[in-house]
Amino acid sequence: MSVRDKGGPRLVGQLLMCPMLDDRNDSASAHQVDGVDVWDRGWSGFGWKALLGSGCGGPDVSPCAAPARATDLSGLPPAFIDVGSAETLRDEAVAYADRIGRAGGSAELHVWSGGYHTFDLVAPDAVISRAAWQARRSWWERVLAADRRSD
Repeated sequence: MSVRDKGGPRLVGQLLMCPMLDDRNDSASAHQVDGVDVWDRGWSGFGWKALLGSGCGGPDVSPCAAPARATDLSGLPPAFIDVGSAETLRDEAVAYADRIGRAGGSAELHVWSGGYHTFDLVAPDAVISRAAWQARRSWWERVLAADRRSD
């Protein structure tokens, strides 16, 4: 959003893996995955407070820090968003992909059944992890090919 708003270089895509998007940390999935031994609501809160300090969750958080706060998602580059179904960040990722689409943008969303935060790094040889990496690679190949054709 910052690049779009400031007229920065043209970006061809955004690849968002298990993204933290909403500093309010109050979605259903955030509450469902709380107090477990993976990245949970508590760790998300810790991360947001490290980034935003006392302003975390308040009314003046910049959409460049917490994209879920953005009111205008138009004009963003195509997005690939993936997240696990057993992930504290699931609902904010799904909502963000939906909002990009509603704003006229392109968002390819993958919710990996049974996946938890960074499942693909913890168990890189698992079938689900290999599928996630292949989906990301395939998306980048398509985005880069389309960009080359548009030049």
